[in-house]
Amino acid sequence: MSATILTDDRPAPAPGRGTELRRRAKRRRAGKTLLLHLGIIALAVVMLYPGVWMLLSSFRPTNQIIGQTGLIPDETTLDNFRTAFEGIGGVSFWTFFSNSMILAVGSAIGVCVSCSVSAYAFARIDFPGRNLFFSLMIGTLLLPFHVLIIPQFIMFNEIGWTDSYLPLLIGKFLAAEAFFVFLMVQFMRNLPRELDESARIDGAGHIRIFTAIMLPLMRPVLATASIFAFIWSWNDFLAPLIYLRTPDKYPLPLMLRQYTDQTSVSDYGAQMAAAVLALAPVLLFFILFQRYIVEGVATQGLKG
Repeated sequence: MSATILTDDRPAPAPGRGTELRRRAKRRRAGKTLLLHLGIIALAVVMLYPGVWMLLSSFRPTNQIIGQTGLIPDETTLDNFRTAFEGIGGVSFWTFFSNSMILAVGSAIGVCVSCSVSAYAFARIDFPGRNLFFSLMIGTLLLPFHVLIIPQFIMFNEIGWTDSYLPLLIGKFLAAEAFFVFLMVQFMRNLPRELDESARIDGAGHIRIFTAIMLPLMRPVLATASIFAFIWSWNDFLAPLIYLRTPDKYPLPLMLRQYTDQTSVSDYGAQMAAAVLALAPVLLFFILFQRYIVEGVATQGLKG
């Protein structure tokens, strides 16, 4: 039996032609990279323009803000920040700031504590109806917030909790945020069960396994949940508007609304300055903990 040797009869490319083909391919890649970077820069300009305009407008006199779309102010002043720090309606800026901080920090703590405990139960404890309860919890993500407004308000009003922070915080401490429970469950499912089994051999129960083993490993997802809970609560406008009636208890979003009054003169300069001051803690919080967001959302556990 004779072997057949296949040979390539195509003519070999000339030495200079191969170099020219590589140069063309390199130019095409460079062109695509340039277009990609130009597109990203254009998108960044569009996204950052409102924030930069708000920042620069906080240094404009109030009568020069409306109708001005340019970035560079014709005249600069710090009066807007002085007015913002004085507050509005007899309530100082720091009172609004403290109210927002109480709600945001309370929401972050409540979400981390309650959702981590619930996630441990769903991910590590076998109990009857676990899959059913987990499915029902995921189903609550489909309910729009506006459907729950009226029944929740009636319930909290009946028990006398309106005009207090309890309606805004109680859900955070009862694991009512299904998104964060789901996020933590997915993170825990990536952790090897051998850790639990080793701990049980040493005589550890669920409380010790959760506090000594799970919580230290959950730092990325806890940081992610706390960041989102803090930002969402800090920026929340509708819920405080529904449940709070006393101006001394208003958070910063309701303070910003009071600078705009369609029936009288609106102070847009102070509103822009107060918006810049309200944005600073969120940016600082995000810069300090943003490196945990990707780790937490990616739900990367230990690699077995």
